Amino acid sequence: MKHLIYGLYLSIALSLTSCQSTAQNDNNAELTLGCECLDEYLPMLKGKKIGLLVNHTSLLGKAHLVDTLLTHNVIVTKIFAPEHGFRGTADAGEHINDGYDKKTGIPIISLYDKNKKPTKDQLSDLDVVIFDIQDVGVRFYTYISSMHYMMESCAENNVKMLVLDRPNPNGDYFDGPVLQKEYQSFVGMHPIPVVHGLTVGELALMINGENWLKDSVKCKLIVIKMQNYRHDMAFSLPVKPSPNLPNDLSIRLYPSLCFFEATDVSIGRGTYMPFQVIGYPDSTYGSFTFTPVSIDGMSKYPKQQDKLCYGIDLRTEPLDHNFTLKHLIDFYKLSGSSTNFVTRRKWFNLLAGNDVLLKQIEEGLTEKEIRASWTSELKAYGELRRKYLLYP
Repeated sequence: MKHLIYGLYLSIALSLTSCQSTAQNDNNAELTLGCECLDEYLPMLKGKKIGLLVNHTSLLGKAHLVDTLLTHNVIVTKIFAPEHGFRGTADAGEHINDGYDKKTGIPIISLYDKNKKPTKDQLSDLDVVIFDIQDVGVRFYTYISSMHYMMESCAENNVKMLVLDRPNPNGDYFDGPVLQKEYQSFVGMHPIPVVHGLTVGELALMINGENWLKDSVKCKLIVIKMQNYRHDMAFSLPVKPSPNLPNDLSIRLYPSLCFFEATDVSIGRGTYMPFQVIGYPDSTYGSFTFTPVSIDGMSKYPKQQDKLCYGIDLRTEPLDHNFTLKHLIDFYKLSGSSTNFVTRRKWFNLLAGNDVLLKQIEEGLTEKEIRASWTSELKAYGELRRKYLLYP
């Protein structure tokens, strides 16, 4: 059976329907993604003008959600694209232009660069917007920021929004410092930890329920739940969610390694093992070597391009890897006191969600000591998280 979750004004209505299951979890129970429950949400779309916030991960089997909806005579009016674009080939931070989908001719509106929040005009001819994007469960992964802005714009313009839920490959735990309000940005919009332990559907309910949208507006939100999903189940993503997260291990290491983006240390962009290696052009940093090069579709201008980097290889790390500061602290110590390890302090603080973490590292605190400073805020977050869980 399937539950239909209404997030408007925190009311939750239950509806029973049949869904077609297409995957299996570790207990051999069939897993059904939200997008696969066509019988549940197609009736809501009949005769409506639909906008889609989707990308290359928005698949039902091998078919894209856009193509599937069109075969069911759904009126898809426009597509909104997040960071990396509709087809998911743009580098991190690369400008994305508006355009048209070559296959269907449907207009595409970029929600990255300057236009992060849909305008009133862009939503004026829509009745419903559907969000269906594979997330990785990390606060600074910007797909959830695009979801936030879409929810806010839908609320302001009286447009209903459907979130088709998908698994969180880092959803079995939550960890890291909780973002402080003054460090809110597109890489951190909510007072949640680095690893938040929620599906996009659960997070959408939290955003709505905790009044985190501008002026506390409420989105007419419907979350289409998955069936037979558990937060502790392993789920291997069928397609990489962004160009530099090519496999399950990179996704698990991503929360721990992304802080290196604020340094001159390479985390493997410009190789075919991004977010699985760490290195710098100095043999002090380790015996493992790699050379970042320009790779179209992954990293055109990688850090330390064409330079031999020395460091460590994390490709043998287990897939149950959890968030850690170990590598960051180790490389900071190896850099020596005369080296300005973090070259973009503001960026580091935005990723951390505070200006405390970097100071703690520079003061020589151990990971255990730093973690102790998160205890109370993580406990409070855990209590908040329980209010919005849709799955065990």
